Amino acid sequence: MLIKLTHAHVIGTIIAYLIGVCLVPLVISFSKKEGLVDMPNARKIHTKPISRIGGVAIWASTMLTFLCLVFMSYYPYGSLLSGILLGGSLMFLLGLVDDIYNLDAKFKLFLQIAIATLVYLLGVQINNVPFIGNIGIFSYPITLLWIVGISNALNFIDGVDGLAGSVITVNAVTLAIIAVAMTPPNPISALIGFILAGSMLAFLTYNFNPAKIFMGDSGALFSGFLLATISITGVMKAATLAILLPFLVLAVPIMDITFSSLRRIAKGKSPFVADAEHIHHKLLHAGFSQKKTVMILTSVAIIAGAIASLFMGSQTMKHYFIYIFAIVIIMLLLNFMKVLTKK
Repeated sequence: MLIKLTHAHVIGTIIAYLIGVCLVPLVISFSKKEGLVDMPNARKIHTKPISRIGGVAIWASTMLTFLCLVFMSYYPYGSLLSGILLGGSLMFLLGLVDDIYNLDAKFKLFLQIAIATLVYLLGVQINNVPFIGNIGIFSYPITLLWIVGISNALNFIDGVDGLAGSVITVNAVTLAIIAVAMTPPNPISALIGFILAGSMLAFLTYNFNPAKIFMGDSGALFSGFLLATISITGVMKAATLAILLPFLVLAVPIMDITFSSLRRIAKGKSPFVADAEHIHHKLLHAGFSQKKTVMILTSVAIIAGAIASLFMGSQTMKHYFIYIFAIVIIMLLLNFMKVLTKK
């Protein structure tokens, strides 16, 4: 299958990175002046106050990139795009308010369901499942479970410098490539994925260990929401087993939120109460450094993405490895530059 990326995909990724890499320092400076920092405690592994509103830079660079594409006449007007960007922005605002005021978990969940409902009504829906076909009235609860679940899953893994950003970048690129490889292709979903990857790479420039900024709930919920929705519009619209690929692509966050929720429920605790027993915590307790923990879980995400791309054919897998190789090299360079600047 021939995979063709448009100029918008490539240019969008580059613009998102350039805007983001300029915005993040401004966000760091602002958050320190306003006291919007994440303080160390027994559950967290950092030892000094760190800016916690990195989501502002991630969201702003993503949205400004779309604005730039409009002016450059590359903007691909299409179905569901406005709904995804609207829902993503609302999820970002919810996360930002939570980062500042620390909202009640149940109230935050209620608002997440409301946002997911709005997006569902705008057409972002899971309507078919393998071996069953159209799921009728079950479309609504299944779509809500997917969007809210994935949005929170990315928030769950945001506990080690560079981890959530690295996994999100790999997941975004993987879903984008698969969206283009689908029949018919979905270049709009792919564009969102590539732009998100560009924005996240800019954030990672300052988030690799030792981090100068955290994405916070605003960045994690926004990114998780985009991954959840583009997996629906770009992959799950298929009538084949390919609609299961997002479960494979998003294996790392899905495994973490599943095991974390089941563990808390088994202990008689609320699945919404945070703890220090996530997968990344267990790797740290096993003696792995933060950087090795990020490397291990990012490698799992890459392998899962490779298996998913193989399902789409050898041509898709070839493109996958080309783009993932480029992403990994960029990540290593960003990490290397951070070490040099630290010295």
